[in-house]
Amino acid sequence: MRYRVDKSDRSVDNPTTLLGGTRVRDKTLDGQSQFGLCCLLLAALCGCAQDDGPARAENEVLKKQVAKQESLLSSLQDGNRVMQQQIDLLNQELRDARKLTEDLDQQLTEAKQMIGTQVAQSLKVEDKGAQSDTLPRPLEIVAKVVEEALSRNGYRLKVSVKTDHRAVYVTERKISNPVTLEVTGSRNQYLVSLEALPDSQTKLAVKAEFERVAQGGRVLSVSAEETVEIEQRLIRELSKALATPAKT
Repeated sequence: MRYRVDKSDRSVDNPTTLLGGTRVRDKTLDGQSQFGLCCLLLAALCGCAQDDGPARAENEVLKKQVAKQESLLSSLQDGNRVMQQQIDLLNQELRDARKLTEDLDQQLTEAKQMIGTQVAQSLKVEDKGAQSDTLPRPLEIVAKVVEEALSRNGYRLKVSVKTDHRAVYVTERKISNPVTLEVTGSRNQYLVSLEALPDSQTKLAVKAEFERVAQGGRVLSVSAEETVEIEQRLIRELSKALATPAKT
């Protein structure tokens, strides 16, 4: 007798099942398929790791740049502080120098005033007997004309003192040539005194130490009139020079 065994709708021997009226075969992953799937997963993971690498490197570069800029900024700030300290020091030195200059100027002004007073006192004695005149020009212009006239006539200055209100010139003694103020064979020395007056005028005083020299160097006496004439010659020359438009 043969028995009939009904197999279940789904068994090992019956790998299909009815799904919505359609038989579907179960599919299982063999070894090759499993290896392929693992490779795909590994590749995906590696791709993520590779994608993260450039971002990390760029981040490191940015960090280094920021650190470098912060260091540079700190150096600039330190440099600015040092520069400001130097500027403050220079300003202080400048203030000290300016104060010293002002003190020296004050001392110089006082010294000039003292010298001027001493010169004025001495001239009250020295210019006695000198020929004088009042010139309608400021002291500064007259002093310049005096210096030019003395130099033009061969007189070298032995003493020259000028203040705001007085001026004194003492020449060296010299033998006169024909082109000078004196006659040939004479020897002379000038004392010229100037004093500023109101209304831009100047008092001029000229005193001469005039001598005549004979052959062999013998000094001859001269009259007072001859000395006065020598003094008047210089005064006339100065007046003539001041009368030119260039001297006004």
